[in-house]
Amino acid sequence: MTQKIFISAGEASGEHYGALLVTALVKQLAAEGAEASFYGMGGARMQAAGLEVVVRSEEMAVMGLTEVVRHLPHIYSEFQRLKQAVRERRPSVAVLIDFPEIHFRLAKELHRLGIPVIFFVSPQLWAWKKGRIKLVRKYIDKMLVIFPFEEPFYRERGVQAEFVGHPLAELPLPTITRQEFASQNRLNAAQQWIGLLPGSRPKEIRDNLPEILRAAGQLTGSYQFLLPLAPTLNPAQREEVKQLVAAHGGGLTVRLVEDARAALHHARASVVASGTATVEAALIGNPFVVVYRVSALTYAIAKRMVTVPHVAMVNLIAEKRVVPELIQSEFTAEKIVENLAPMILDGAPRKSMMQELAQLRKRLHAGCAEQTGGAIERVAAITIELSNS
Repeated sequence: MTQKIFISAGEASGEHYGALLVTALVKQLAAEGAEASFYGMGGARMQAAGLEVVVRSEEMAVMGLTEVVRHLPHIYSEFQRLKQAVRERRPSVAVLIDFPEIHFRLAKELHRLGIPVIFFVSPQLWAWKKGRIKLVRKYIDKMLVIFPFEEPFYRERGVQAEFVGHPLAELPLPTITRQEFASQNRLNAAQQWIGLLPGSRPKEIRDNLPEILRAAGQLTGSYQFLLPLAPTLNPAQREEVKQLVAAHGGGLTVRLVEDARAALHHARASVVASGTATVEAALIGNPFVVVYRVSALTYAIAKRMVTVPHVAMVNLIAEKRVVPELIQSEFTAEKIVENLAPMILDGAPRKSMMQELAQLRKRLHAGCAEQTGGAIERVAAITIELSNS
């Protein structure tokens, strides 16, 4: 009998992990002489891996409290489609990847139906919204976390949590050469390249990209700029990015590229919106500045609730300010240039950050090395175990 497995991811990084997970599940089930069908929320990569997409992740990727409110009618409609699919097809297990705005609500429905729920990639409840721990205890059967410090945080609060390792820490460096990357993206390999990563969600990009481009225009020197596009962006959203570049990047050579990791690997330094991309940049060893901006109301609420000293995950892991954080009013073109320029030039600031990032990589790799198998393989094994229970 073919098992039915529900998998849901709502943004670029989670969708990437979701695609890897579907592939790993197919392989592990085949080794056991079994098979499964997969359905849920995802994007092109998850669909290509074998997921039947009920709701497209790009339709749900909004950001912040006030942003969610503005999109509520559409979000509600898509959410009801997901719930209906779960009720009608009753999966043997559900895997929810990050995206707590939707997934905590979905977990409640899954729990009500008696479906085991795995939450992979913990929301930052240890930073704010600690009150949601009671929701995790009630509705999540297994919390699978990607940072070592998260497991004891949850276990101390009565949650069945397991550190599985960070999927990005297991990836080898991109193999594409600088010349190949230049050829593919109409770049001059002899020039220095600067990465511009404004986020993966359309709202993030609209909020962050104009100021980042303004900073790019103020840098002293001759640079070309790499702007990776998230795979979860649809054609209309990609066109909007192009229009933003045309409107705010006049005179700059800005190339829209498909591979963010390759861009970070070959860039001299980068401006990175807070999120998974900061961990990617750190693991690759690319010096960068973190930027972050939400609506004034979202920020005011978050500021009252956040209990950690840093916003960037890399600084939280390092337990100190390794990379500059330009948050809200500090996120200006002038501040970006002030912090980024020293990282581009050879000298003490660049050397110091490179050393700090190397230490951070060792810390993440060491934590993952203690685990048996890769992170995605462990998640797949736990999923199959719960599905069979």
